[in-house]
Amino acid sequence: MADMELAELQVFQAVATEHSFSRAAARLHRTQPAVSQAIRRLEEELGERLFDRSSKSGRLTEAGTILLDYAERLTRLRDEAEGAVRELQELRRGRVVIGVNEAAVHILLPIVVQFREAHPAAEVEMRRVHSRQIPGEVLNRSLDFGFVTFEPAERGLLSVPLGVDELVMLAHPKHPLARRRQVTMEEFGRQTVIAHNDYSPRRERVLRLFEEKHAAINIQISLASLDGIKRAVEMGLGVALLPRRCALSEIARKQLTAVRVPQLGMPRDLRLVYRRTGETSRAASAFLDAAREHASEQPTA
Repeated sequence: MADMELAELQVFQAVATEHSFSRAAARLHRTQPAVSQAIRRLEEELGERLFDRSSKSGRLTEAGTILLDYAERLTRLRDEAEGAVRELQELRRGRVVIGVNEAAVHILLPIVVQFREAHPAAEVEMRRVHSRQIPGEVLNRSLDFGFVTFEPAERGLLSVPLGVDELVMLAHPKHPLARRRQVTMEEFGRQTVIAHNDYSPRRERVLRLFEEKHAAINIQISLASLDGIKRAVEMGLGVALLPRRCALSEIARKQLTAVRVPQLGMPRDLRLVYRRTGETSRAASAFLDAAREHASEQPTA
């Protein structure tokens, strides 16, 4: 019995299902003598007849009935094992594409780290996309996910809430205002301000607020990246108004201090959007699981 092969059990199952050696041979694309020989080998190994040869319908004997149950279980296990290996291979070859803005990169990196720890061979691409274009590109499958700060109106999308973020004043720990819990927008505006030189709706809202309040904002340095702005603040060149979660690591290392500016905070919900229906790659499904796990660990607003 130790020599029993899965191939022989498959032949046995075919004969038992078809109730015919000839039909089983046709189904397996084998000759009838080859099928008969496989059944004889099984019977010799087990020391039991599996089919009642006197029956035209190929009726199973008691031993055959018992073996069929185990053969079906083994076949299911084989199929499950092959499926699990295929899923692993798909995941290893997988690629996840996420539409983001610059700030989103800093917020999503912890999720990417968590995902990559579990699936180191999978690829992750964060692609710069205008936020208003992200829902459409997720729906047309150009993107697997998109990072947005609004609830998408499209019915074909769902989202994972990733928490809330707000703008804060980032300052060097030795800056005169660094020990304050909060400052007014006028106090912030009188500092040497380092700003992003790229257009964004949030930046325009901040500038409009200063105009409406007839307050000045002393923008002395304009840079092209958030990392450049943070570095300039670390060097003591000025202060900046940036999303808190873009600087969590620098704040934790005490390289930067975050001070609230309530009038300019503009809290926003952070969301990872994805398609409601349709096929999803194994890699995308695994990334979605990582995002949900990360979201569950975030403090509520």
